[in-house]
Amino acid sequence: MPVAEAVERLAGTELRVAFCGFAPGFAYLAGLPASWAVPRLASPRPRVPAGSVGLAGEYAGIYPTASPGGWRLVGRTDAVLFDVRRDPPALLAPGTRVRLVPA
Repeated sequence: MPVAEAVERLAGTELRVAFCGFAPGFAYLAGLPASWAVPRLASPRPRVPAGSVGLAGEYAGIYPTASPGGWRLVGRTDAVLFDVRRDPPALLAPGTRVRLVPA
């Protein structure tokens, strides 16, 4: 699909943090239609920058820190998703509603 259509679809979908895992502050965002599911990469990248927004299966996720990862990257944010000095350290918790906004 064209990039503009993908951006419009993602921005028009309200997501919800289903659970956290993989890395501290990594939130699995549910709410994408099953028909949008995409597979993970066959071989993960050695380093995905913090703030990268990715898709895998029926989930979206935002990498809170730089780490290896095999999700399909579709965007990024400057939001600090995990900070050990903050209370609580993770910005996103289960149940939080999230809306992706085009830059």
